[in-house]
Amino acid sequence: MKWLNYNHLYYFWMIAREGSVIGASEELMVSQPTVSIQLKELETSLGHRLFDRVGRKLILTDSGRIAFNYANDIFSLGQELVNALDHHPVGRSLRLAAGVVDVIPKPVARRLLEPALRLPQPVRLICREDKADRLLADLSARRLDMVLSDGPIGTAVGFKGFNHLLGECGVCFFAAPSLAKRYAKNFPKSLDGAPMLMPTGHSAVRRSLDLWFDSQRIHPLVVGDFDDSALMFSFGQSGEGVFPAPSVMEGNIQREVGVRLVGRANKVRERFYAISMEEHPTHPAIIAIREAARQDIFQSTRK
Repeated sequence: MKWLNYNHLYYFWMIAREGSVIGASEELMVSQPTVSIQLKELETSLGHRLFDRVGRKLILTDSGRIAFNYANDIFSLGQELVNALDHHPVGRSLRLAAGVVDVIPKPVARRLLEPALRLPQPVRLICREDKADRLLADLSARRLDMVLSDGPIGTAVGFKGFNHLLGECGVCFFAAPSLAKRYAKNFPKSLDGAPMLMPTGHSAVRRSLDLWFDSQRIHPLVVGDFDDSALMFSFGQSGEGVFPAPSVMEGNIQREVGVRLVGRANKVRERFYAISMEEHPTHPAIIAIREAARQDIFQSTRK
């Protein structure tokens, strides 16, 4: 069995954080040769090169990025241990590492995750937003406990995960007050030729919306495609176009973004999933998220 020298790992972690051996040596208050030797010994013990040198810069290799992610978790937990002992708490906080696929609107992600923070036991939520494929890779490597997604895990991925449908809802269209007043009349036909802000094509809801527009013989003028829903909302708020969002957040979006409802397209269904490595998750925070979604958040949208 290989044993990991955590002192070597700490020196590597400091180099990656500071971006150079010089920076790490200054932060650690040791000589540069000492830092370099520690790094070399770690690379030898792991059997992988962790940095490539590009000019005067050290760039993490693929192996280095994996090691750095684990080092972040290791030393973060170490600091948590120190804090826990210093403050003599009754119990250690529960950790939930959750990935959120970037096409899920921020208000929806927040609403889905909030029940995890309402448990009797303190919960430390570690939330990461990224593309679905990268989040699922981290899930398979157990760096994440769950992934919030707008679609189920496909058969093309190289591991077996489990889909837990949290709920589904229709889609609403919103716009700045001046645009909303204009396009609310004769909805949805009013959207023909209307300036439209849309999620990018790799999102499930975009495909559903395109099919719905075709079925209604509506051809909006797409003026922007967005991976980031918050940026799409911001452009909508400034009056650049009409934009869609899940109906379950209708009130929140109007209050928080400062836009008005144009119309509802309840036949366009948007679904949200929690993906885990277990068919029957036992993590208390994941259980709380599933129960709240099914019994509260999406209760009024069920057909």
